[in-house]
Amino acid sequence: QVQLVESGGGLVQPGESLRLSCAASGVIFSIYSMAWHRQAPGKERELVARITNDGSTNYADSVKGRFTISRDNTKNTVYLQMSSLKPEDTAGYYCRATTLRSGYWGQGTQVTVSS
Repeated sequence: QVQLVESGGGLVQPGESLRLSCAASGVIFSIYSMAWHRQAPGKERELVARITNDGSTNYADSVKGRFTISRDNTKNTVYLQMSSLKPEDTAGYYCRATTLRSGYWGQGTQVTVSS
């Protein structure tokens, strides 16, 4: 049974930082591309950052220079380090694991940026 469990969300003030984690089980983690998506109320889910199985990364323009995605294959975990957070970063953040043949979503973790 595949499970992706996100953690690390919360309420922060503008300019602060958070680190999200997504722990995977039931998959051969190292072969999966991992990504973070987010969805704000009334908006479509959007890709935030992706890291492939060989470590290549890409980011949404809105988070470039502020967010960093990384993975630790020894811990089956992908991280999203978020810095200089803005109110518009407020959303549910979802982890996704994909190969050419399959894809899985986590349940999400809420990030709220507000003063």
